[in-house]
Amino acid sequence: MIKHIVMWKLKKFAEGGSKDENALLIKSKLEGLRKKIKQIKKLEVGFNLNPSSTAYDIVLYSEFDTMEDLNKYKTHPEHKRVGDFVSKVRLERKAIDYEV
Repeated sequence: MIKHIVMWKLKKFAEGGSKDENALLIKSKLEGLRKKIKQIKKLEVGFNLNPSSTAYDIVLYSEFDTMEDLNKYKTHPEHKRVGDFVSKVRLERKAIDYEV
């Protein structure tokens, strides 16, 4: 099993929305991918509760059977559409993929 985790720090205002509004949009868009990309085995999106300035604002946790499935997800047109939006509203991005 492959686990894919991504964290973002968001801009205070971007693409006509506040940080909180854009976080909700990201969550909705990512969760919508479950119905569109069959390789996703599990997908969760969460918002930060930690008040530290070093904490990120939103996190994606997802699972895939294989690296090939993860790569199909990453290159899927629907995922790319979500990524285009996220890239416009984020300040920073961190990611890790690992196998268990």
